[in-house]
Amino acid sequence: MPRLIALPSLCLLLVSVTAFAAPAKPTKTPFVPIPKERAVSTQHSVMIGGQTIHYTATAGTILLRNKANQPVGSMFYVAYTENGVRNPADRPVTFLYNGGPGASSDWIQMGGLGPYRVNMTNGKATPPAPYSITPSRYSLLNKSDLVFIDAIGTGYSRVVGKGTGKMFWGVDQDVKSFGQFIYRYLKKYNRWQSPKFLYGESYGTTRSAALADYLQNQGIALNGVILQSSVLNYFDWMPGSDNKYVFYLPSYAAIAWYHDRLARKPASLSAFVQQAREFADGPYAQALRQGDRLPKNQLDALAQQLHQFTGLPVEYLERAHLRVTPAHFRKQLLLPEGEHIGRYDARFAASDKSEVSSRNSFDPSNQFTGAPFTAAFEWYLHNVLKYHSVRMYKEESNQAFKKWDWKHDHLPMPYVAGNLASALRKNPYLRVLSENGYFDLATPFHETEYDLDHAMLSSKLRKHITFAYFKSGHMIYLNPSALKAMHAVLNHFYSSTLKADRVDAAH
Repeated sequence: MPRLIALPSLCLLLVSVTAFAAPAKPTKTPFVPIPKERAVSTQHSVMIGGQTIHYTATAGTILLRNKANQPVGSMFYVAYTENGVRNPADRPVTFLYNGGPGASSDWIQMGGLGPYRVNMTNGKATPPAPYSITPSRYSLLNKSDLVFIDAIGTGYSRVVGKGTGKMFWGVDQDVKSFGQFIYRYLKKYNRWQSPKFLYGESYGTTRSAALADYLQNQGIALNGVILQSSVLNYFDWMPGSDNKYVFYLPSYAAIAWYHDRLARKPASLSAFVQQAREFADGPYAQALRQGDRLPKNQLDALAQQLHQFTGLPVEYLERAHLRVTPAHFRKQLLLPEGEHIGRYDARFAASDKSEVSSRNSFDPSNQFTGAPFTAAFEWYLHNVLKYHSVRMYKEESNQAFKKWDWKHDHLPMPYVAGNLASALRKNPYLRVLSENGYFDLATPFHETEYDLDHAMLSSKLRKHITFAYFKSGHMIYLNPSALKAMHAVLNHFYSSTLKADRVDAAH
């Protein structure tokens, strides 16, 4: 899955008592035979915006090496490159990946950004196999060559030779491995002169923000970074902080709007969300800061206002002391119907095991979408890309997730909005696009707004960050109309970024 977002509350450092434990015997790391780099290419075409694009699809691997130049990892990728381009400087290249950590890139590839997409029922469960895939009219291939990368431990990417998972499974380790892959790809395919973009989804945005600065320090300047469904600051989730309730309220309002839970539903979603932002940052945040000192009359008044934004019962909001977690919101919103809603995409709803439990038994947006992507991508790999392997393609790696080293820049948890800001200061041509789903309960858009608004940028550089919003969830492409709208936004972002580079350089 692309969406194993690791919330910091789940990633607190655990301390084990080992004072009286017998010293463990050192275990030998098994040596994994080193495979040769491999590439399988096939020829295709796709129609995008009335234009036929002839392209080469290459599924292959690139070896990563340690300081002694010994292979320690093999990263799998699928690249789509337009045919007939004589000068690489005329054709951008974009590196794309999902998140997790511990997720492969098949979701973002088969969701519509690649040249094929899996057909699914919009906002509801998709029937079991057979599934169908069709050419994507909204692929990003009309603007850029695309390289979809699987992190080590996912897809066909794996540790080899004397490598260990510890070398790759961590915030900084992961950035270094992706940085080396990009360097080796640019070198292997002579793409040094091509405009370069990063596109990350979910934890992939954490990776992109840190990777942009890392690459800049390695002499690789980027033209653009696209952040889809971002998580940029894990410290916002520290226990005792009320920030998370403020950040989630606009998302709750959007979801209540979608499910018709409002007494007087506004016609405009965006205008209603703006009202929710202003309420969240103003009266709501001020009330929460008072904690247990909040007078009863103010509690009652705030509960009434919260009800107007969330559709939740006033009595429930008062019992919750105005603080509703995403899990509780998912359970409560459609409770009268005996249904609960999805975390990654709250448009999805399903019957739950228990109507009295405060916990959701599963995530409908996860369960209703996982099987189609798994089956479709496996079929696509073997039948369209002609890439055959006896190894299992791993959509996600629980091992990588469980062993992930969350330390970053000498901090116990990652704060990467600062890294992105650093990249913007070092490269004043860099542009950033933040894509957000209104119905995403994994990475709320108002938190992303806050993090990027507090990155300590000059007013000039602040204008290099653009926000876009879609009527969808974490995986924006799951809604076909949102995918179409996102394609239009991306078209403009690539055109304007490359044009701005030329104009700025001329001055």
